[in-house]
Amino acid sequence: MAKIITQKNGTRKDVIIQKAAALYKSKSYTAASMRELAESLGVEAPSLYNHIGSKGELLEAICFRTGNRFIDQVRLISEGEESIVQKLEAIIRFHIRMMLENFDEVFVANHEWKHLQEPFLSDFLNIRRTYEKSIIDLIQQGIDRGEIKPLNPYVAVLTILSAVRGLEFWQRNKKNVSQQVLENDMVNHLLNGLTT
Repeated sequence: MAKIITQKNGTRKDVIIQKAAALYKSKSYTAASMRELAESLGVEAPSLYNHIGSKGELLEAICFRTGNRFIDQVRLISEGEESIVQKLEAIIRFHIRMMLENFDEVFVANHEWKHLQEPFLSDFLNIRRTYEKSIIDLIQQGIDRGEIKPLNPYVAVLTILSAVRGLEFWQRNKKNVSQQVLENDMVNHLLNGLTT
């Protein structure tokens, strides 16, 4: 029987989660099956259950792993000594890199979370609200300190997150723009609309 091949410093569960994210992105969570996941891994379906309990457990793992990475990063950046604008730049760059380097998992967390069962659904929505609120609070601090123009922080966060999420179109079409140019130009465009 074939074994699940891991990358350096990775686990079999990591490989399963990555393959599940790719499958859920391409087919949707509801249309994907454990049999298809097993085929993509080159193993038999029953052997998956040695590593994971269910299709729903995989969705939970994808959503929470992705959500927690965002929360951990925004918390780490917010606690730094940099200016508010520098912190916002770091958050935007992290968000862009997540969209470019972990696209399948971020896509699933953005689109398939609605299939989570309670209490996971409420917990995940709380993670999303916490993330947005952290950035709103950061922008409000920047406004209070005079680093950012007076504007509605919620609208600013909505604009930033919507713009970065728009990278889904770039992923589909892979326009002739390098990742570095894409990241730098997006950061420059988003921040120049905020800084005084």
